[in-house]
Amino acid sequence: MKNLFYSVCVVLGVTFLTLNNPVLAEAETKRVCIDVKDKDGKVAKDAKGNPKQSCKDVKQHKKLEGTAVPEKK
Repeated sequence: MKNLFYSVCVVLGVTFLTLNNPVLAEAETKRVCIDVKDKDGKVAKDAKGNPKQSCKDVKQHKKLEGTAVPEKK
């Protein structure tokens, strides 16, 4: 009975610590598109005449707040 109680406490403690950790919080994703360039350095265009783009999803993390670093004299 003691072992069961201790194991449940450990599991709940680890779960609580990992769920409330701000560093492990989900990051927002942002879609970034860049124009594709050909060999000459000009923007490549598709059949409709629109510029071709290379798009990627990037994670955008929030900065953590902290205390200011004291300056040396």
